[in-house]
Amino acid sequence: MKAGVLALQGAFREHREVLDALGADAVEVRTPAQLAAIDALLLPGGESTTMNRLLDTSGLREPLGAAIGDGLPVLGTCAGLILLAAEVLDGRPDQQPLGVLDCTVRRNAYGRQRDSFEADLGVTGLPGGTFPGVFIRAPAIERIGSGVEVLADHDGRAVLVRQGPIWASTFHPEIAGDLRIHQMFLREVAA
Repeated sequence: MKAGVLALQGAFREHREVLDALGADAVEVRTPAQLAAIDALLLPGGESTTMNRLLDTSGLREPLGAAIGDGLPVLGTCAGLILLAAEVLDGRPDQQPLGVLDCTVRRNAYGRQRDSFEADLGVTGLPGGTFPGVFIRAPAIERIGSGVEVLADHDGRAVLVRQGPIWASTFHPEIAGDLRIHQMFLREVAA
C-alpha cells in the first residue's frame, strides 16, 4: 500500500517516520501527480491557516477534495482535522476547509502552547489499553454530524472521529511514541 503524507507544512516528517516504522510505502505529497499515485493520505498537524493557503498555491485543493470525495482514505491530525471539517470557528475569514467531514471545529480551543497536555484515551477498537493523546494547541470538535462515529473522547468531548474512510483527531498520534492509531487506520484501509 502506498500511503501519502501531505508535506506542505507541519509535522509531516513525524507521520512519515510512523509509516516507515509500520512498513508502509510512504510518499511525501506536494503535487497533484503525487496525490494521484497514493492509496491513503495523512494530513499532519501544523498551522491550519498556512496549510490552507498552501493547498491553493500548490494546486492541491481541488484534486484533494475530489480524491477524498471519491473515497480516498484520509487521517487528519490537529490542523489536518481543521482542513477536513465542514466548518471552522475562530479561523481567518479567508480560511476555507475542504468540507468533507461533517463536523464543526474550533481552532486552538484548548488554549495556547503553554496549555498543551497529555491524556490517556480509551479508543474504540484499539487493543492494548489506553492511547497517549498529545494535545498541542489542539482544536475542539464542537459539533458532529449523524454519520460521524466517535472513537475516543476526553472530558466529554470527541477527540478521535471517523466518517467512512475519513478519520480525524484533535491530538497528535504521530508524536505519542505509539503506532497503534496509524496501524488501525492502515489496517482498515487495507481491508
